[in-house]
Amino acid sequence: MNKYFKPSIFFLSLIPFLIIIYKIYSDKLGPEPVKEITHYTGEWTLIFICLTLLMSPLKSFTNLTIWINIRRMLGLFVFFYATLHMLTYVVIDYRLDFSSIFKDILTKKFIFVGFAAWLMLLPLAITSSKKAMLILKDKWKKLHRLIYLISILGVVHFIWLVKKDLTEPLIYASIIFVLLLLRFKIKKSKFTSN
Repeated sequence: MNKYFKPSIFFLSLIPFLIIIYKIYSDKLGPEPVKEITHYTGEWTLIFICLTLLMSPLKSFTNLTIWINIRRMLGLFVFFYATLHMLTYVVIDYRLDFSSIFKDILTKKFIFVGFAAWLMLLPLAITSSKKAMLILKDKWKKLHRLIYLISILGVVHFIWLVKKDLTEPLIYASIIFVLLLLRFKIKKSKFTSN
């Protein structure tokens, strides 16, 4: 089962990307295609953040290490979809107009927070290999705890973007809050049991 589990998760993780590619080529993005791609890739970034945060609680509840084996891959998909989200804004929406992009980063707080979250994802993606784990040792875990802050910034980015109907971003905020609470409870119980 383990032999096919990781490849299956990888393929399933690619499906949202394949769907958006299909929609682009078949002209099924609606009247505001750039807005649709931006929202779609941003939402899948949050979904993969939730899935990544879910892995430790799943390991704790099921006593199966298989969840930890796919956590790194899911984390890389967070970076993949976040990068697509950012590139949609930088390349498609603003057509590499860096002066306007830089102005937006400084003046629009939701863009500043989103860009900050993406920058924090960069070192996590770069150090995601087993070799990096061996080189960094204890520092690797400390660095990868940035995912907690990234998840919060991702939700804040969404809330500040939406402004009016906060239902969807607040659902993600609630899920992430519960997942972070579970992770800290697990860590606390491990600490008190030692």
